[in-house]
Amino acid sequence: MIEQLHPRIIENKDWATLLFVLTFAVVAMTKSAYETRFSEFSKLIFSDKYAKIYRDNNHLRSSFTVGLFFVQVISYAFFIQLTMHIFEYPGKTDKTDWLLFIQIATFLLYFILAKFLIEKIVATSFNIDEFADLFNLQKVTYRTYIGILILPVNAILFYYDNIPQVIPLVIIAISLCISLYSYFISIKTYQNAIIGKLFYFILYLCALEIAPYYFLYYWITKGSA
Repeated sequence: MIEQLHPRIIENKDWATLLFVLTFAVVAMTKSAYETRFSEFSKLIFSDKYAKIYRDNNHLRSSFTVGLFFVQVISYAFFIQLTMHIFEYPGKTDKTDWLLFIQIATFLLYFILAKFLIEKIVATSFNIDEFADLFNLQKVTYRTYIGILILPVNAILFYYDNIPQVIPLVIIAISLCISLYSYFISIKTYQNAIIGKLFYFILYLCALEIAPYYFLYYWITKGSA
């Protein structure tokens, strides 16, 4: 009896390991270079002290923000790919597919940067540049915070199989809660500026904070139908 040979599929996880090491190294170097600032940043969910101290929009272009922005994009890209794999969308998505990861990371990068540029244009049109810059800094800060929080979770999920679907749902729910909390802190911090231009703020919020994510959700759900 001739034994039938089956090709053994070997998953290439080296690229992911390299990225995880690189992102953790960036976090470690940022913590070492900005020890006091990173300490306040790590307490962001428990205190708004960081948001009050580093509210100057010049911090948006600092090496602290730029370095952690890189970590943020990598972390979110991993989480999206892992979620697609867990929910088997579309079809059987391979979590070790580095080409898919590059596509997701590139899309995220362009989405965030395009949204930022559109926000700048709209803010200039509404004459709310200063407020928009401060508001955007708050969003970037909390979005980065979420990205760093889920980074070690991504590493665990990536190297384990048969992950229950409830886990990414819980992570998404917690992330949404933190995001809503960030909006509350932003509105509380800049309430005087908001009251003075309430109409423009509501228009800005609907056009740039709700609509893009709604259309993104619609596009994803339509694609899975």
